[in-house]
Amino acid sequence: MTTPAVTMGARLRGRGTSDGASRPGPRWDRRTTALLARSAEVRGRGVDMATADFTEWLAGRHREHTFTVDKIPFADLKGWHLAPRTGNLVHSSGRFFTVEGLHVRTTTGLFPEWHQPIIRQPEVGILGILAKEFDGVLHFLMQAKMEPGNPNLLQLSPTVQATRSNYTRVHRGSPVRYVEYFTGPQRGAVLADVLQSEHGSWFFRKKNRNMVVVTDDEVPPHPDFCWLTLGQLNVLLGQDNTVNMDARTVLSSLPPRTQDPAGRLALHPDVDLLSWLTEHRSTHEWTIETVPMLGLPDWRRTDREITREDRRYFDVVAVAVKAGNREVTSWTQPLIEPHGEGLTGFFVHDFDGVPHVLAHARMEGGLPGVVEIAPTVQCVPENYSDDVLPRYTDRMRSAPSTRIRYSAVHSEEGGRFLNATSRYVLVEAEHALATEQPPPDYAWLSVGQLERMTGAGLTVNVQARTLLTCLRSLPDAP
Repeated sequence: MTTPAVTMGARLRGRGTSDGASRPGPRWDRRTTALLARSAEVRGRGVDMATADFTEWLAGRHREHTFTVDKIPFADLKGWHLAPRTGNLVHSSGRFFTVEGLHVRTTTGLFPEWHQPIIRQPEVGILGILAKEFDGVLHFLMQAKMEPGNPNLLQLSPTVQATRSNYTRVHRGSPVRYVEYFTGPQRGAVLADVLQSEHGSWFFRKKNRNMVVVTDDEVPPHPDFCWLTLGQLNVLLGQDNTVNMDARTVLSSLPPRTQDPAGRLALHPDVDLLSWLTEHRSTHEWTIETVPMLGLPDWRRTDREITREDRRYFDVVAVAVKAGNREVTSWTQPLIEPHGEGLTGFFVHDFDGVPHVLAHARMEGGLPGVVEIAPTVQCVPENYSDDVLPRYTDRMRSAPSTRIRYSAVHSEEGGRFLNATSRYVLVEAEHALATEQPPPDYAWLSVGQLERMTGAGLTVNVQARTLLTCLRSLPDAP
């Protein structure tokens, strides 16, 4: 048992139960939690395949289709152009997305002011997973989906992963398969339905609808889709670049597999943690505005890339894509290509037997609410000099293997980012870290609190949601 030597301050004094009237987010019935717990126990074989056979199944889907992604000059983009007055990358339909400039000034974080390109995609997409019971075990319909930015192209995605432009067929391609379960008349029980933000460093106020729907229908099969139990998905989450970002965020919105028993204490009451987050959203100053990319300070444009003059952070590039199993089989588009592999992780610790994570109230220029709950560490270390590394980065990088509970490389949103990968880790906090007072913008949250705040929507960022999914995937997960 370890208790912090110092509390978080006046707003977070005392210890309260993780149950109570101040709890944010939804509540779920006992049958739901029992179904999820049973599904999580089934790790070796589901109704469609043994987990050991999944890699060959995915390779077979790759062999079945033709996939190519080639970088091209901006001049070879079809349907896209650099607007002459702004330098923004826009689509001739006026839909899909644009790449614009962003100017941020703030009183928090390492840098008080910066400019950058950013993706602006105002429409809300659907990320939906269809679920169904087979022999009393809940299974999830997952898709082998090609995304041009994935380092291995083909990864496991939700049943439906589509922007409004996609599922309303602005591109005049084939219909999005199974979308009627998420947009049409109710066809089943809604297990999760919540708006969530996407990458706040690369998207401007982007939101997606994360959904899980349980059906009793006979679902028409398709060779690019398979039914997997939650336990099978948890095994696959331990493999590099296998379960895509969109699937990870939808899985994070699932109800907990166990109810929080009365009397299990979190370090801080829910209401105090919400107050802590609200304080960081309201007491700092920032000015965030989109600006033309033309003449963006510190950035330059060539015929093939828009890049920072110091070659740090990321580039904007153009690609030509062929994908035999997509609604449109060939297209061109811009992508953001980051420099270097990210490090994203939570320090974790049990306080009085209750698992907690050390979270960061992190400001990102593109987040809808500007500040959301984020991992302890979220950065690309090579973009920083050693004397200005984000807090806790060195401690996480130097953690011995005996304290690493989870480690895998996962790619970010492959439809907009090229070869964007991060090593996601869960690291047991050493005694000194667990007993010291965190800085004002950090707080220890119980896993139950992180789950409930994720269920509330627009509160926990996409990297922290991935880590929540990874934490739940562990055999000894709470």
